[in-house]
Amino acid sequence: MAALDILDSRPEGATIARGFEEVDAGCWADSGDVVVYASRTYAFPGTRADVTAYYQTAVVRDGWIPDPEALPGELCFTREGMALWIVFLTAERLEEEGHGSRPDLTTGAGYSVSIDSYVDSGAETSC
Repeated sequence: MAALDILDSRPEGATIARGFEEVDAGCWADSGDVVVYASRTYAFPGTRADVTAYYQTAVVRDGWIPDPEALPGELCFTREGMALWIVFLTAERLEEEGHGSRPDLTTGAGYSVSIDSYVDSGAETSC
């Protein structure tokens, strides 16, 4: 998963966030399901609307399908048993995840691109 090109695709001006230079990838098991994941975090000086417009084009061009059941404002796409999320970062979210105060990620539109997939469980990956 960490090698998927979409993790490196980003709007012009977006940079890999300091402290997040490597793709975060791994797996976890919960309630008997095994999930593999990969995630990349970016700092972007523009707006959330700029990020949204970029990914709505880039991910579809890469074969991802917008999830018709995603809630308004959610950016979630599916492809071949995988779900791709674009999640905007807030100071509260960063604090919850143990990343402390990060003005570089909460000024403008800091965000992460995350992909996950269930493995051998029969569970369907969705948003």
